Amino acid sequence: MPRGTVHVIGAGLAGLAAATALAETGVPVEVSEAAAQAGGRCRSYFDPQLGLTIDNGNHLVLSGNHAVQRYLARLGASAGLAGPSEAEFAFFDAATGEAWTIRPNRGPLAWWILSRKRGVPGASLSHYLAMLPLVAPGEGQRVDEAIRCRGPVWDRLMRPFLLAALNTEPEIGAATLAGRVIRETLARGGAAYRPRIATPTLAAAFVEPAERYLAERGAPVRLGRRLKAMETNPTRVTGLAFSDGRIDLSPEDRVILATPPGVTGQLYPGLVTPDRFSAIVNGHFRIAPPPGAPLILGVLNATVEWIFCFEDRISVTISGADRLAGAGREALAGKLWEEVSHALGLTAPLPPPLPPWQIVTEKRATFAATPEQDRRRPKAATPLSNLILAGDWTQTGLPATIEGAIRSGFRAAEMAKKGAGAIAGSPRT
Repeated sequence: MPRGTVHVIGAGLAGLAAATALAETGVPVEVSEAAAQAGGRCRSYFDPQLGLTIDNGNHLVLSGNHAVQRYLARLGASAGLAGPSEAEFAFFDAATGEAWTIRPNRGPLAWWILSRKRGVPGASLSHYLAMLPLVAPGEGQRVDEAIRCRGPVWDRLMRPFLLAALNTEPEIGAATLAGRVIRETLARGGAAYRPRIATPTLAAAFVEPAERYLAERGAPVRLGRRLKAMETNPTRVTGLAFSDGRIDLSPEDRVILATPPGVTGQLYPGLVTPDRFSAIVNGHFRIAPPPGAPLILGVLNATVEWIFCFEDRISVTISGADRLAGAGREALAGKLWEEVSHALGLTAPLPPPLPPWQIVTEKRATFAATPEQDRRRPKAATPLSNLILAGDWTQTGLPATIEGAIRSGFRAAEMAKKGAGAIAGSPRT
């Protein structure tokens, strides 16, 4: 293992995953974060309008996300995820009022699709088989080029699932990304896609344990420390200019750049990165959910797509939400609450008044998961021998997810431990 310090720039989940993996093996690591808190897009904060600590968005992970499980286990934080003991997904159709719950069996032999009580209402075996080409699609295909995007299984399961995973209208999404998600979860059986929610918050589950872990090993995250520029020669990074001063890098030092694509492109000019992004809108309502409400409820034919029922609040998530990014906040809150009330059966005898609310919009939440944008994702290796890239927007094989971010951080850490960030002659793309 090479000597020297690994400088991790960015304390989102990719940076934290890299730093904690390095710290576990005793590699000297220094983590710098420009913001006032760690976590990047995976953050929590106290909202005075609600009087509650909320997450900026609702992030769902699945039991088959092995990098997430490794990350939390390393930190002693596996209890930070909660969810049902078996895979189950409740749905509500706002157009018809129909409700159902999909209950896959644990193993990969999916006999549940033959059960009317467990499967998608109105679906036959042929409807499920029509989705099989997505397991191994052609390179560069869109989803709607790999399969026919219609039928009850598509409408009532695959479309909402893939919209959440890709954060892009799934018909135009990259089939290879959709296929990777399916192979790692749905195709492995219900034991691999039990839904898991961070509890009590994203920060408590994913961020604060990592900060403690690093601090205990002498590598606290340095907040409010922005990297202004990297100094390079033709083969390596030679210096880092931070907002609080500059440092020279020794020949043994390495740099993991775990910053967003726009920031990374500024620090490393000429790098090709995704340049189209999709929004996510989240609504939070300070009201306890009704007794018996599911932890997660998928909603069809409404603006609301997923409802999350926490102990002290109800939250909703809308993916691929560019159309709502400029909507009036109060009108949007009223519309979302009306749909939530309908879906959770709160309308009898009269709909409840709008509770205290908050709307959180992430206009550049993820890169648009289309084939064109997927081709713009750079590899972790760079032409500079001591520079490695990390982030859910790099070439992970997955869409921009928590699993992808953590997996990229682990990969960057492994490369840094081997002492080489570059593949000889590798292009920046």
